[in-house]
Amino acid sequence: MSSEITRPGRLAGKIAFITGTGGGQGSAAARLFAAEGARVVGCDLDAEKSEATAAIVREAGGEMVSFAPVDLSDPDAARDWIERGVAEFGGIDILYNNASLPKFGLVGEITPEDWSFTIRNELDLVLWTTQAAWPHLVKRGGGSIVNTASGAGQRGWYGVPEASHAAAKAGVIALTRQIAADGYDHGIRANSISPGFIATPNMRASVSKGRVSFIAPKFRGRFGRPEDIGYCALYLASDESGYVTASDFVVDGGALHILKVPDELVTVEGLDQTLGEQQEADR
Repeated sequence: MSSEITRPGRLAGKIAFITGTGGGQGSAAARLFAAEGARVVGCDLDAEKSEATAAIVREAGGEMVSFAPVDLSDPDAARDWIERGVAEFGGIDILYNNASLPKFGLVGEITPEDWSFTIRNELDLVLWTTQAAWPHLVKRGGGSIVNTASGAGQRGWYGVPEASHAAAKAGVIALTRQIAADGYDHGIRANSISPGFIATPNMRASVSKGRVSFIAPKFRGRFGRPEDIGYCALYLASDESGYVTASDFVVDGGALHILKVPDELVTVEGLDQTLGEQQEADR
């Protein structure tokens, strides 16, 4: 992905709000959307990392502001973020609900606290930002909402302790379709993306600490990368997908529908190799 912004692109003139821009998929999307001409409003819980992404965008010639820390599980905080971004750039055309924060556990073991935490930080926050953006999108005459779901919301995964995560992400898929229905007469489209295993620093931390055990396929010799999700989000955010709404896009190297034996065991060493390749590509 090029770091230099040289021309108007597929999102020229659009104002895009992206959650979780401090790293991983959110940072990749912010850089990609800005490179395609969007003015970007970001947010994150981590102020330092969120501002670092904004600085990269601005250094490349793009436009981005970021607000942090923002706890999107708080409806008032979500509304404040939307209002501050609208005041900065004058409106909203795209809302990309990327941010999420799960806690993992098997069905028989997950605590009420971890269950509620995950639902708040993976499902509730999608509703709160969407509600806050809704009147602005209606006033704008429509727009695109892109929500991050997961393959976990579509299948059970043996040995993976994701009871709350699976429930929340299945909820995101269903909520997205209802958002599309409610937005139909307003020209508001809504679609979701279901990533598979994507190599990010947060995923590496989960694997290294033993919080989650993964078996994931390598497609064309590699794991998924944040930009793989970013390019799908770019399509859904752009006018190229103007006839697409209420759909879920699976981006997982075929893991959901192709049984590959043997699958690749995800290790810290393998993730370090992928993350190193990504850092080289970003230079």
